[in-house]
Amino acid sequence: MSKYAIKNVEGAEVGQAELSADVFGIEPNIPVIHQAVVAIEAGARQGTHSVKNRHEVSGGGVKPYRQKGTGRARQGSIRAGQWTGGGVIFGPTPRDHSKRINNKMVKLAMRSVLSGKVADEELVLVDAIAFEKPSTKQAVALLAALGVADKRVTVVVDDENVNAYLSFRNLEKVNIIGVSEANTRNLIDNGALVMTAGVAKQLEEVLA
Repeated sequence: MSKYAIKNVEGAEVGQAELSADVFGIEPNIPVIHQAVVAIEAGARQGTHSVKNRHEVSGGGVKPYRQKGTGRARQGSIRAGQWTGGGVIFGPTPRDHSKRINNKMVKLAMRSVLSGKVADEELVLVDAIAFEKPSTKQAVALLAALGVADKRVTVVVDDENVNAYLSFRNLEKVNIIGVSEANTRNLIDNGALVMTAGVAKQLEEVLA
């Protein structure tokens, strides 16, 4: 266990959280992080890109001219790839781009990211992120008090914290996610990672 400062909405330190060294204190495994991010981004691809090859383009039922005697190169169809309006050669077709990695690697990648954030002092723990009603103004004030207003920020909150989501969602350079949405990519793609101490404990329980 290691101690990490907890701040309030004014940016003042109000306590310390005990973070598990197995989740927040390991040596980051960069290759595994890379594999996890590649798998996440590959899985997000729709794979609906498509073109027509020479068999799918309409027309071209007969040879455009005779085989010999014209002085030109022999041609079998005006729908071949070298013709204007012909099919595309080796073009993309609909397919599944998803890649799979082991669950142990997924967890190791997330632990590596969280440990890297602690080592780089990019993790910010707050005692609570609570709004009586949605307020972008209060969200901006919170980020300013925490000293991360000029950074690209990922805020992780409880899944039921709707007011926080509505408060942060319109802010430029801020990505607000529920704890169940946390993955390697959105935890690492920021200059500051903000979460409550309670959310940190939930991540510990899942990743330990």
